[in-house]
Amino acid sequence: MSISKVTNTSQSNSNNDLLYSSLSQNMKAIKNTLGNSNDIIVREITIGKAEKNTVTSEITIGKAEKHAMVMISIDGLSDKTTISDSVIDKLMQEVEEADNPDIETIKQYVKETCLTVGDVNEISNFSTLYNSILNGDTVILLDGVSAGIVTSTKSAKDRAITDPSTESVIRGPRESFTETLRTNTALIRRKIKSPNLWIKSRVIGEVTKTDVSVMYLNGIANDKIVAEVLARLDRINIDGILEGGYIEDFIQDSKFTIFPTVYNSERPDVIAGELLDGKIAILVDGTPFVLIVPALFTSFLHSAEDYYQHWIISSLVRILRFFGISLALVAPSLYVAITTFHQEMLPTAMLISIASQREGVPFPAVVEALMMELAFEILREAGLRMPRTIGPAVSIVGTLVIGQAAVEAGIVSAVMVIIVALTAICSFLFPAYGLSNTIRLLRFPLMILAAMLGLFGVMFGMMMIIIHLCSIRTFGVPYLSPFGPLILKDQKDALVLFPRRALLTRPRLISQKNNVRGHNFFSVKKRN
Repeated sequence: MSISKVTNTSQSNSNNDLLYSSLSQNMKAIKNTLGNSNDIIVREITIGKAEKNTVTSEITIGKAEKHAMVMISIDGLSDKTTISDSVIDKLMQEVEEADNPDIETIKQYVKETCLTVGDVNEISNFSTLYNSILNGDTVILLDGVSAGIVTSTKSAKDRAITDPSTESVIRGPRESFTETLRTNTALIRRKIKSPNLWIKSRVIGEVTKTDVSVMYLNGIANDKIVAEVLARLDRINIDGILEGGYIEDFIQDSKFTIFPTVYNSERPDVIAGELLDGKIAILVDGTPFVLIVPALFTSFLHSAEDYYQHWIISSLVRILRFFGISLALVAPSLYVAITTFHQEMLPTAMLISIASQREGVPFPAVVEALMMELAFEILREAGLRMPRTIGPAVSIVGTLVIGQAAVEAGIVSAVMVIIVALTAICSFLFPAYGLSNTIRLLRFPLMILAAMLGLFGVMFGMMMIIIHLCSIRTFGVPYLSPFGPLILKDQKDALVLFPRRALLTRPRLISQKNNVRGHNFFSVKKRN
């Protein structure tokens, strides 16, 4: 069969993507495609039956018996020790001691006998070859064979498993995901030792070829949601995936909402708990954050530590968290509305105190609130982007200095500084950073509505937010579930937390096949 000339652009499933039988042609095509990059390691080996000259005591290889072979790998992605000990040494010893077979027999012998590494596969096209070596594997090509052998030699270099940086807890596991996909899947499998924990893999990105894995518990997760997740991943057409946020933007239901509809976490215990509820995890190679779908509004308000403490303590903490989050949203707008339109709602002593503090302030309450909120947001972003050693100091000192100087200069009132500080502290109660950004953004339109219509504007804004939340769906599941629609059985793990022995069922709208916790769903049925 004639093989057409290989071009630089790889076209899978076509003849010009197939490997040549000539080793020199294969190497020429590989060098042209990879641009003679200096991190490409090519090791040339000549194998065959060795013969010893009795006169000179030199070892030679018969002309008719020698065969050319090359090994191709990427420096830094492949483990040099594995290549040297498990590939090169074995090839040099085993093949040279063998008889003089044909090249096809040598290929099978190398594949099945010589290589002692864990994973050995055969390839037949350039696309798979490039993908293999760029993933850290080593490709072996033999002259006279239009196929290659891929052996797993990925480097074991990986960031150490450390404490979570964004989801810290007092009681609970002290491990977080890393940037390596297989390390992350192993961390989850350590939590859930079940054969029904299935993984479906995809490669997304025309240029980056990023590995993406979908993990779920077969028999608990909804098959329709699993199929929908895989279908949406297959529809992604982009040149590169560098972080899970790229995928999040493609797979979410509501494109025009500022509320996060895909949950993410860097804690293996959180992801394991979500999988046990029937949800689906999406792991992206290169990021320590794992995505979870469907994501409900309550998912962003629950902390992993809630399940590790006594249920009464956890319930009180949850109520406090919900109250603080509500305060972070409406506190500035309530201050603007009451001081501007509804002064009669305040006690006389408090009203006189606020009026005396605002005496001499040149701006109305809404401008005062907007200025202070913007100043605090700028300081917070500056603290996040600056080096860790000086970031917290700059944000704290800057807030104190600016707040104190603004009050002494008569630009803002002291009570406004208190309101902004209280709002800032409450905004740190969010277990999930994504929802915190949404609340920070919604504060500003609520303050404007409060300045225009008073408390009626605040109530109108809150009604619009609730209506919008009720309209959001995430993979077909209502975003406000179990509050809207109201599901009484699921209230055991919503606003408050019931004892663990009372949590007998999984969320009804998420897990519909095996809704009872602890039920022996995976047991083998007796034969009739």
